Amino acid sequence: MPTIRVDMGLTKNQVGNLIIVSVSSTIGARLFIGRLCDTWGPRKTAIRLLLIGCIPVFLVGLSKDYMTFMLFRGAIGIIGASFVITQSHTSMMFAPNIKGTANAVTGGWGNLGGGVTNMVMPLIFAAIVGFGYTSAESWRYAMIVPGVMMLIVAWLYYKYTKDTPTGNYDEIGRTKATREKADWSILKDWRLWALVLGYAMSFGMELTFDNVASLHFVDTFKMSQAGAGLLAGVFGFMNLFARALGGIASDRIGRRSGMRGKGILLGILLFTEGVGLILFAMSGNLSMAIVMMLFFAISLHMANGATYGIVPFVNEKNVGLVSSIVGAGGNLGGMAFGFLFKSNSISYVQAFTYIGFVVIAISFVVLATKFYKLKSLEKMEEATTVAMA
Repeated sequence: MPTIRVDMGLTKNQVGNLIIVSVSSTIGARLFIGRLCDTWGPRKTAIRLLLIGCIPVFLVGLSKDYMTFMLFRGAIGIIGASFVITQSHTSMMFAPNIKGTANAVTGGWGNLGGGVTNMVMPLIFAAIVGFGYTSAESWRYAMIVPGVMMLIVAWLYYKYTKDTPTGNYDEIGRTKATREKADWSILKDWRLWALVLGYAMSFGMELTFDNVASLHFVDTFKMSQAGAGLLAGVFGFMNLFARALGGIASDRIGRRSGMRGKGILLGILLFTEGVGLILFAMSGNLSMAIVMMLFFAISLHMANGATYGIVPFVNEKNVGLVSSIVGAGGNLGGMAFGFLFKSNSISYVQAFTYIGFVVIAISFVVLATKFYKLKSLEKMEEATTVAMA
């Protein structure tokens, strides 16, 4: 983005609009994709999304001005709906007592891609520049790499996955039945909206930080683009373990304290994330900023994992739908936060501070929500106890 900003002469307001578009386009896509997961099955849905999604990735290099770049950026944002597919797929593949861990590990590796991208894409860009191309040409050619990787993963998904442990939807006759079971009455369940708010604070902030981290480190601490990209990559790279840690903790606490314990864990993680964000904003030097980034990043990623340690149990007959609504909430948070970062009257430091206080407020909402123990979870725990005996 530092290079693209110069190449296209983008203002701070326009960069902010690009951030908003990139996350807002995912909101509708996630809601739609969740329904497809319940009808087509996650395997077909994932393959088709990757094949369609690679098109704007390949073509974004043709952008010549702010408007065309924004249109491609919005189209690329639709690929973010792949997260819903992953969570729906994992929730069907794994046993109830480890759903949180499985969801967190797969979701964490998905977000890890954002960290790896922040690290690797500047290096690919620099390598292309080294071959004699200009900066304006190099960022465009660099985008070919993720497009090719999407095609490879689509083939791997086609070759090596199944919808369920017993086979694909077409093979087990599940497709027709699932068309009839989407239950929109779940929208009346306050637990769902508490999770939406919580995920808006955690994943929404992650999306926002992925988009602005490099710019913040370049503008505030005068770092090089490669160095800023490396630090932004470290933030995303922590998904390798932190989101999984949140899911593991959620499962373990759930076995001892039920859904209420899972909810308390999520509330505490959101609270520490908010405090960390405020301290990050107050950092007066680069070293302190890095330490505070690592502090709030651990809480944020763990909160992501802890959220989807609860999601599979809100409505087990509509896991895809619940996953999509909560996932869309994350993007809604990212879109809302994006308005702060596009404002000419609010600095990035102020924006981080304001978001920190909002996250703290939402943490108390989550703590006050009664994530009561569901009958299915009780049966699972009883079965586990009998098996252990």
